[in-house]
Amino acid sequence: MSTSLRSSRRGLGPIVGVHVALFAGGAIALSLTPPAQGWGVLACVVGYVVALLAVCRGTGRADLGALAGFLVLVSVFQVLPDWVLADLVGTLRFPDTGGPRVDDVIPLAMAAMWVAPLFAAVALSGGRPGRAAALAAAIFLGTELLAPVLDLWEPTGATQRWQGVAVYVIPAEAALGWATATAFALVKDRSWTVRAGAALAVSTFYLGALVLAHFVIDVADWRLTF
Repeated sequence: MSTSLRSSRRGLGPIVGVHVALFAGGAIALSLTPPAQGWGVLACVVGYVVALLAVCRGTGRADLGALAGFLVLVSVFQVLPDWVLADLVGTLRFPDTGGPRVDDVIPLAMAAMWVAPLFAAVALSGGRPGRAAALAAAIFLGTELLAPVLDLWEPTGATQRWQGVAVYVIPAEAALGWATATAFALVKDRSWTVRAGAALAVSTFYLGALVLAHFVIDVADWRLTF
């Protein structure tokens, strides 16, 4: 399979600038007190997505623009795995820091929050699924370490943890990076309906990886009986 992203550095300066602005805006939003904090985070991630799409288009990076557009679809569907973990499996909790929530369980901001880490993982990997998986594992490990401190989300329930991170999510998030890069390479030139279907497939795959990893690491009793 050929890689789906060009190695050219053209237009990367403004794109990096968008991510610097995301970190700066996020720091300001997270410094607020609820309920302003939740609204600030929502405004920050939505502004980031709009700016990323506009800058990719304005700099002529159609490849990165297509990736960003695909990741918007993936991020929206990512609400579903989070919802299952929080409302059914019971291994995830989102503190209420203000702003709209889905079923009073998940901040609506999560529907846009997956774009930045997945964009970094896939873009920096050059669209190579194996590299995207490794980068996703590293990037998401960082976010999982910071999230409870920043009141974004936190693991709950009986799960094995390392430095406060639920261990089962890391292999699943590596699988998410692999699936995202693979799906994007396959559908980047297809219609938006096909891309939307692929984005839903990625989130469904991720949910399966989460449940399987949780079962293998936290639930299964690995004893042989005869």
